Amino acid sequence: MPSNRVVRVRASEDSVSAQEMRDGVAAIQAEMKVSPAFPDAVERAAEQAAAHPRMPELDRTDIELVTLDPESSRDLDQAMHIARDPEVPGGYVVHYAIADVAAFVSPGDPVDVEARRRGETLYGADSKIPLHPKVLSEGAASLLPDEVRPALLWTIKVDATGEGTDVEVVRARVRSRAKLAYDAVQADLDAGRAPEVIGLLREVGELRLQREAARGGVSLPLPEQELVETGGGWVLEFRQQLPVEAWNAQISLLTGMAAASLMVYARVGILRTLPPPDPRDVQRLHRTARALGIDWPAEQLYPDFIRSLDPSIPSHAAMVVACTRLLRGAAYVTFDGQLPAQSEHSALASEYAHVTAPLRRLVDRFAGEVCVALCAGTEVPSWVLEAMPDLPDAMRESGRRANQYENAVVNLCEAELLSGRVGERFIAVVVDVEEKDASKGDITIQDPAVEASVSGTGELPLGEEVSVELVQADPASRSVEFRLA
Repeated sequence: MPSNRVVRVRASEDSVSAQEMRDGVAAIQAEMKVSPAFPDAVERAAEQAAAHPRMPELDRTDIELVTLDPESSRDLDQAMHIARDPEVPGGYVVHYAIADVAAFVSPGDPVDVEARRRGETLYGADSKIPLHPKVLSEGAASLLPDEVRPALLWTIKVDATGEGTDVEVVRARVRSRAKLAYDAVQADLDAGRAPEVIGLLREVGELRLQREAARGGVSLPLPEQELVETGGGWVLEFRQQLPVEAWNAQISLLTGMAAASLMVYARVGILRTLPPPDPRDVQRLHRTARALGIDWPAEQLYPDFIRSLDPSIPSHAAMVVACTRLLRGAAYVTFDGQLPAQSEHSALASEYAHVTAPLRRLVDRFAGEVCVALCAGTEVPSWVLEAMPDLPDAMRESGRRANQYENAVVNLCEAELLSGRVGERFIAVVVDVEEKDASKGDITIQDPAVEASVSGTGELPLGEEVSVELVQADPASRSVEFRLA
């Protein structure tokens, strides 16, 4: 499959296929030595921290915050409130509360040490290897409704064009009023009964999307891929991103850009960077578009092409997923006194920082601390400065591990999907050829929309349509093999 976006599996709990999938995921976790379980010392420290958080003095429980996530989520990093700005015609005031992990985790304690080892939460096919014990990530630190929580409270002013004009972040006590789910909120919007905050989210989100396009940036509207059990095996379905999800993502991006502006101005912090795309990757994506039957004029820039895609169309959804190839090279860079040579995130056409998901990503806790100190006019904590030089390597290693885990799960799902079709022939397009062995490469198949390896007896015809035969699809070894027919 084109990437790691198989995030959901639908099957009967007691079916043979579902058990095979669970066994396959368990085997991946054993091979990689990753586990949802935490050492006893870490669990005990987390339980103690959950019972004794460091609550800030500032009380902003008056702000009517809400969370907006998938219905099943409990690790709630963010809660928001949006209002019109009474001081600026057409402007808005965005309040964005981010879970304050540092209110529970101290530098060098067992939870901190384990989080630095893990780096980030791992996802794949309904499995999750969390960054922090659930007593924190889905309990005391999560911004669950009707619970007073410590948070980093961002206040961002946005003008009538959608541009952020002023930012402040402080520690505060907050209380979410409701846990909203994407599907229900979208249905309320479509029926004209959504609350005011959601109507304002739509306004700000649309303005931010317009500004993104004007900058030359692009956000990939990644569809969720669902592997669905049927009477005859598995089928692959795509769940397109709802408009409200895109607007919600823009609030997170707004906050990350505001954080980056604070750190760049002060010349200290942690940025998320991405170099411009490799032209070879763009050329490969042109071939993928051809394989999927999608017109991509040679003169059309890739951000405009991505915006033209409709993820409700399966081939377009597969194309969006394939475009994640352009995100290769993303990294973290820390600085203290001198700005890095490469500071921009090319996909966003802006400087950017990760600060909005500290329950699920290690670096956000440190970047948030920098921003709080800068807004308070105080020194950045020494424990943050001491950790910063090692964070890029730690996050690079956790990112490598996350990709390995997710790719293994995708290979498992692909093998399950195709396991009953060995011997069948498919029409495909060769989208890549190995430099060291031109008889091997990658193909894209339109139905089912998968990307896989292929081999032949001679040089593969790059960019051409070919007939391939599925010769192996083994869920136990997570291997899929095609050869030229």
